[in-house]
Amino acid sequence: MKTFKIYFLVPILFFASGIYAQKISFDPPEFKLTTEWTTDVNKDNPWPEYPRPTMKRTEWKNLNGRWHFEKSKKDEGAPSIYRREIIVPFPVESALSGIYQSVSPEEMMWYKRTFFIPDSWSGKFVLLHFGASDWETTVYINGSEIGKHRGGYDPFSFDISPYLDERGVQEIVVSVWDPTDQYHQPRGKQKIDPKGIWYTPVSGIWQTVWMEPVNLSAIQSVKSTPNIDNSTVSVNAQIYNPLPNDSIVAIVTNNGLEEWRETFHYQETAEMKILNQNLWSPTYPHLYGLKFQLIREGEKIDEVESYFGMRKIAVEKDRHGVKRLFLNNKPIFQYGLLDQGWWPDGLYTAPTDEALRSDIVKTRDMGFNLIRKHVKVEPERWYTHCDRLGMIVWQDMPNSDKNAKWKGPSGIDGVEITREFISEAQYKLEFEAIIKSLYNHPSIVNWIPFNEGWGQFKTTEIYNWVATLDSTRLIGGPSGGNFFPVGDTRDYHKYPGPELPPIDPDRALILGEFGGLGLPMEGHLWQKDKNWGYRNLKKLKDLEKSYLELMEKLTPLIDEGLAGAIYTQTTDVEGEVNGTMTYDRKILKFKSNKIIKAHSKLYQHFEEAVE
Repeated sequence: MKTFKIYFLVPILFFASGIYAQKISFDPPEFKLTTEWTTDVNKDNPWPEYPRPTMKRTEWKNLNGRWHFEKSKKDEGAPSIYRREIIVPFPVESALSGIYQSVSPEEMMWYKRTFFIPDSWSGKFVLLHFGASDWETTVYINGSEIGKHRGGYDPFSFDISPYLDERGVQEIVVSVWDPTDQYHQPRGKQKIDPKGIWYTPVSGIWQTVWMEPVNLSAIQSVKSTPNIDNSTVSVNAQIYNPLPNDSIVAIVTNNGLEEWRETFHYQETAEMKILNQNLWSPTYPHLYGLKFQLIREGEKIDEVESYFGMRKIAVEKDRHGVKRLFLNNKPIFQYGLLDQGWWPDGLYTAPTDEALRSDIVKTRDMGFNLIRKHVKVEPERWYTHCDRLGMIVWQDMPNSDKNAKWKGPSGIDGVEITREFISEAQYKLEFEAIIKSLYNHPSIVNWIPFNEGWGQFKTTEIYNWVATLDSTRLIGGPSGGNFFPVGDTRDYHKYPGPELPPIDPDRALILGEFGGLGLPMEGHLWQKDKNWGYRNLKKLKDLEKSYLELMEKLTPLIDEGLAGAIYTQTTDVEGEVNGTMTYDRKILKFKSNKIIKAHSKLYQHFEEAVE
């Protein structure tokens, strides 16, 4: 990192210079569907919330908003003229981006804008952060290439200090290439030809772009690991440019009041005692505040804020010898929704933070205690909302590459594919980055590496490797089929179901997907026809009746060993109409009190079964 001094010019001089003396077209697209938050999007300042809640600094600058945009052929280089305007951080194919166009694997996306460094940052080093960009992203500052990142779901950063111009006006150019399903990168449900269970591709920047100033030596990352069995939390921090005698002060707060403080060498991990610990759970999602200070020769030179929850997840036998999911050393039936995380106006990107939170609140209010985030990773704020609301999360790794053979709900046990080395390496690179970036969130209790054989390779090796990255959470067995004797769960899919998974004495039995009852709602559809569910219904009362029948069948499976279940799904998505809500979130299909009572009965039955 390089020290620099910032000088300001009057902004009007910059635009008068002709660098951006181009006519920008921005014609609002015709939205297929809007949500109640579509019109709340501020095109000059979308997503203004701080994007990294588990490591927060007071000074930062948001670069979301209006950028210049152009597409080119992949090998043509940067365009000389940018004719369009895009609203970052909405993906290019989304209506909210203002572009609303597909991108082919032979095309490159180009973004450009100017920015200023605040005068108060003078003498600091500046880090440029991207929440996520799909997929290969190259960044240029003032004409110089500063770095490249490959990955569509993990945050990444660059030190841009050496490239900043002392004149004050700075230019950033970002190019992104996204081959979607024509290459080996993780992509989730994206398909160039979307239909059925596959959806519209998502390309380019789709999470917040932002900057923050730091000192030459600063906190790079923080980590907290709770241990409720000995009432401790282990904490450590990684440091940019440390000196041998640097130390870290960790401060734990409870309800805003400081309760514990520990000083330790920056290379160490401190184990802090949490007296009278309050445990995190769906019914009581208690969070402790956590500050990290970097101390040098008695002086604080950096500080970040974080938080943690005291919770434990495990698979254990109940008093009858049946393997169950245990939260905080007590059996709990985890029942939730398969959540694709797609929006009709923003695709991968929710229109606002409140919209992002709303899906979680509605899921909780319907009586579910779990969300399976399906082959997608959300912005970090989504997981913070789950932390605060007490929503348990099972996190899928987005799938990539080709699919292993799979037959129906049981799959073909022991079957996987062979990948090229570059494909294997990219999967592991992105999965490791995702695990590290989300490690501090107590809501996440389960990593799911593979779903229905999609891209499934070296299964046993991958499971052993994930366990080395995070030994504090469950690792869900291959979800839906292609079973190997690995992981903490035996995960079975059955539509509409429900049905008990094949007995496995070494694992908890999970119904990882079932239901999928479809009900199209006129005026709330993405497409006019070819809308579908795993069972198609015509009226809300039919949906309620059919769902309650599923619940009547699901409840007795607990007595046979069922430990958790996932209903498909949170919302309708494009051609799928099997959501508890319509795609635009304007109609809640599961609004009957009978459904909420059925969920309560399910949990009560479980408690009686494990007594």
